[in-house]
Amino acid sequence: MADETSVQFSDREALLFHSEGRPGKIEIIASKPLTTQRDLALAYSPGVAIPVQAIADDPATAYDYTAKGNLVAVVSNGTAILGMGNLGALASKPVMEGKAVLFKRFADVDAIDIELKTEEVDRIIDAVELMEPSFGGINLEDIKAPECFIIEQTLRERMNIPVFHDDQHGTAIITAAGLINACLLTGRHLSDIKVAVNGAGAAAIACTELIKAMGVRSDNVIMCDRSGVIYKGRDKVNQWQSAHAVDTEKRTLQDALHGADVFLGLSAAGAVTPDMVRDMAKAPIIFAMANPEPEIRPELAKEARPDAIIATGRSDYPNQVNNVIGFPFIFRGALDVRATGINEEMKIAAAHAIAELAREAVPEEVAVAYGVRHTFGPEYIIPAPFDPRLMELVPAAVAKAAMDSGVATKPILDMAAYRQQLRGRLNPTTGVLAQAYEGARAQPKRVLFAEGEEEVVLRAAVAFREGGYGTPVLVGRDDVHDRLRALGVKEVESYEVHNSRTSALVPRMVDFLYQRLQRRGYLRRDCERMINQDRNIFGAVLLQLGEADAMITGVTRTYAQTMREVRKVIDVEAGRTAFGIHVMVGQTHTVFMADTTINERPTPDELADIAEQTAAVARRMGHEPRVAFLSYSTFGNPEGRWLENLRAAVGVLDQRQVSFEYEGEMAPDVALNPRQLANYPFARLSGPANVLIMPGLQSANISAKLLRELGGDAVIGPMLVGLEKPVQIAPMTSTASELVTLAVLAAGGVAR
Repeated sequence: MADETSVQFSDREALLFHSEGRPGKIEIIASKPLTTQRDLALAYSPGVAIPVQAIADDPATAYDYTAKGNLVAVVSNGTAILGMGNLGALASKPVMEGKAVLFKRFADVDAIDIELKTEEVDRIIDAVELMEPSFGGINLEDIKAPECFIIEQTLRERMNIPVFHDDQHGTAIITAAGLINACLLTGRHLSDIKVAVNGAGAAAIACTELIKAMGVRSDNVIMCDRSGVIYKGRDKVNQWQSAHAVDTEKRTLQDALHGADVFLGLSAAGAVTPDMVRDMAKAPIIFAMANPEPEIRPELAKEARPDAIIATGRSDYPNQVNNVIGFPFIFRGALDVRATGINEEMKIAAAHAIAELAREAVPEEVAVAYGVRHTFGPEYIIPAPFDPRLMELVPAAVAKAAMDSGVATKPILDMAAYRQQLRGRLNPTTGVLAQAYEGARAQPKRVLFAEGEEEVVLRAAVAFREGGYGTPVLVGRDDVHDRLRALGVKEVESYEVHNSRTSALVPRMVDFLYQRLQRRGYLRRDCERMINQDRNIFGAVLLQLGEADAMITGVTRTYAQTMREVRKVIDVEAGRTAFGIHVMVGQTHTVFMADTTINERPTPDELADIAEQTAAVARRMGHEPRVAFLSYSTFGNPEGRWLENLRAAVGVLDQRQVSFEYEGEMAPDVALNPRQLANYPFARLSGPANVLIMPGLQSANISAKLLRELGGDAVIGPMLVGLEKPVQIAPMTSTASELVTLAVLAAGGVAR
């Protein structure tokens, strides 16, 4: 019911992820240039005095002159961390940083984590209330019940900005969305359904309150805690639980489930048995949301009642109740209208928007780019977390509800323009990458890691396997299993290792390589030596013989040397050009740069091939390509001797009548800056280029490495494109996470 997934990884890998490079997961980036004395004078003294006075004269202008309107505080005291309990404020910091990352990743909301070292309700309330001038919204997180009820309610009354306890309302909104659709599929109406709720904590009470606000009758809801049914007159219940007490003779969860249409589980693993499910009404609706283990496993529930519709909090089953579908977008809409709070109308609007999205047909471009091919039905009543349409639909619905209910202080006048703005706030690449990982888990492949004696490679292989993305095939010597054991890996013998000294495949591999190279001047003993001594050739031959589906290498040798070794075994695919693409990924943009690794002085035909193949990769990663052939010259100014290949490449694409925009030759500022491009009204690009075709390897490789070291974007790659087998050559500085990403992209065919 929260943000957890079932992806597995070692303790060491998790700790390294959080500690490598800059510790933690967030940093502060200035949004204005601060390079000159004038910049600093404007940013601070004396220039800052002007907006200070403006805000003093009109407090509402703080939203115009500061980051307040896009800034959320993620607040916790660590008393209910995930499923781990009360571990204290400091221990909650990794979780709160993670929540801040999700805000930014999914809705472009800036968030700062605030951990409060106290369990005293009044002190928490005072601390958060005093921060109101700093933030546009407050997200309360991992605060135990019943204190969380008091804290949230008091803050909502005292503060004039949105206050939202996600453990309660985020879960409730996603649950309500799924319930709407499950009722639609089973021909039920909310006003008629009988609901059994197991759990009486923050999330359970919030779910119960929201579905009642949406039309479920109070006397049709029976809530249970560890002691059984909460009935009228029962003692040892708090005021929030007693508000849902009913007049009933039922005393146990089993009693409550008898004839019930719906089960909402926010309790503990194994609380529901198959017999209880059999005793429910026809086509029962079961939300078993305990994490990491649900109240009943879906397969057990389905065995007991094949007609059941089932949702859980886990990503490895259909219909995941995942809060990330809700809270980023709810805050996005609330912030954009400067709402004074998040009310029931806004929550209900969010639930309906999420439910409606699951019922909509997935557009073809979204299906292709994101791998989303779900169809509304019992196995798909809640949208996938990475569906990019959430960013457009949910904030717009929340914003409209805020306006209609009178809590918006800055109404949106043009909703169509607002939805267009929302679409532009996120980078589709991130969603495609997420779907690539999900696709790998759905269709796991065998990926060969050719440098299986290196720690970073072993960590990547372990992460690849434990994440469920496929089977790592390791190339290494006798001590690979010992090295895995040293990393804390259990069952190391289950890892497949190919050792050229002992492999029974070596004679067959030598035959293959000799057959391939004998007319290129190689003797059989040369091939034997390469198979026995060169891990890249050994691995590439294994790939050619079908022992794996893809191959990752590169961390121990230069790119050029590795490429030479691989090319002895694997050819360029017929009709294609082999080359490398660096992918620069920002918050709202992605730029594809090619060729950055192989072709020193590409011919016009090769440049055209590189443009076409890079455009295809861009489309697979969710972008409509706009190709620019880069040069120091823009349309011949200044003149130069190296322009003809670029001009000829444009002519080749003219003849091929390709289906994407392209233009050249042009300087980078013209290709990327709309104001510069406007000086050339005849140019065929409708906007900034996102595919940059470099004139030669020297400029391409230098540019890519400079951007990797000096730029602010994340860098994927280089991705190797054009070989007849999926091979990726990673940079020597790659981290384990970067190797896993390349492995997933190679296995899934995104990079091909």
